[in-house]
Amino acid sequence: MTTTRPLPPGAGHDEEGNRRPAARSGEVATAAGRVLAVLDAFGPSHAAMTLSEISRRSGLSLTTTHRLVGELRAWGALERAPDGRYGIGLRLLELGALAPHGLQLREVAVPYVDDLHQATRANVVLGVRDGSDVVYVEALRARGAVKLMSRIGGRWPLQTTGTGLVLLAFAAPEVQEEVLGAPLRRFTPETVTDPAALRRTLAEVRRTGVGIAENQLAADAPAMAVAVPVRGAGDEVVAALGVTVEKGAVQPQALVPVLNATARSISRALGAPSAQPSLRSGRPAR
Repeated sequence: MTTTRPLPPGAGHDEEGNRRPAARSGEVATAAGRVLAVLDAFGPSHAAMTLSEISRRSGLSLTTTHRLVGELRAWGALERAPDGRYGIGLRLLELGALAPHGLQLREVAVPYVDDLHQATRANVVLGVRDGSDVVYVEALRARGAVKLMSRIGGRWPLQTTGTGLVLLAFAAPEVQEEVLGAPLRRFTPETVTDPAALRRTLAEVRRTGVGIAENQLAADAPAMAVAVPVRGAGDEVVAALGVTVEKGAVQPQALVPVLNATARSISRALGAPSAQPSLRSGRPAR
């Protein structure tokens, strides 16, 4: 099940699409908030940091940071390298594996995603919605393919990717309105930032069941992302499966049949009624 958790005040994405820490001096008033501010300071571009760097990125005093980092290290949430820098510990990986639509979804989907990767020789991703972002639980890079902007655990605003468009198009109306009513950040000259245009795109995604995003994230690497929905036990959209290829290398519709077949297999494994074989024909129900 996807969430509608809003980002903390001041949160956003950096130039690589990583969420920026939201904490600033005076904003974090609770003990839990301070702990989360420390953890939220870490990211792909800040995987290992000194105490001073953690303090600066979290917005907490050095004294408070020192105390919290020590407690988190003792618990296993942080690890200290020989050079004195701190990074995320394995204890958090253990907890992350319990997320029902995170790593558990990945375990079910991996064999099918790998087959899709082998069949298309393209970059393949599997994403779920977290608030107004798409978060990737699987990302397979193809040798010699266009640069893949996504990684496992990485996130981008929903409206900027093929998988994100699918997740947003099939999200609850209030989620769509929240995204449409907020500023839409521009990453390239082609990034969709007009709410009316995005609303039309979402209607088309619902009509066709396919999300297509072109040159939304990186202007120096022309890319096209094509994605389709993955459904859960209640036939709700729980994830989106997508491939990313060089723009112009193939027509998007050429990728849709294999994408749909793979998504249907994953949906069937998740218990989606519409993906189960029909008793009469032996084919999926839809």
